[in-house]
Amino acid sequence: MPIPEFVVELRKRIGHAQLWLSGVTAVITNEDDTRVLLVKRADNGEWTPVTGIIDPGEQPANAAAREALEEANVHVEPLRVISIDTVGPVVYDNGDVTRYLDISFHMRYLGGDPTPADGENSEVKWFDVNALPPMNERFTTTVARALAEPQPTIFEFDAAEVERTAELPGK
Repeated sequence: MPIPEFVVELRKRIGHAQLWLSGVTAVITNEDDTRVLLVKRADNGEWTPVTGIIDPGEQPANAAAREALEEANVHVEPLRVISIDTVGPVVYDNGDVTRYLDISFHMRYLGGDPTPADGENSEVKWFDVNALPPMNERFTTTVARALAEPQPTIFEFDAAEVERTAELPGK
């Protein structure tokens, strides 16, 4: 499903104004981490890991597994959180503006016939980790993080920014 119904309802109220949403990125690998499953987006022809929006009340790992099934027709299990990042603003062709809190997961392929399942993608394909197709910097970095040893969770932290933006009583 390209646009979740709850987003359609929100857009009726706020129009094209910036919307803050939670999303997931699923870097799906085979058992020995030698191949990565990627999807080719139908809208722009770019190769990416599976991505999607978390439904209200949905656990992020469940959202990543659901998106893998919906978009690529594969069953996966989460191994770990790779990173937590902000993405955007993203301006869509219709003028909608969105920013995302993205939680990226390293997911293990369990089964299924990798095929485009919901119309969001035109291809689903396994790639050798040493022969990945061109991807934007965000996705290249996310895939590299999934395959890195050791495997830390990556996030940004700026203590000075916290001090600058905190709304404390009496300040």
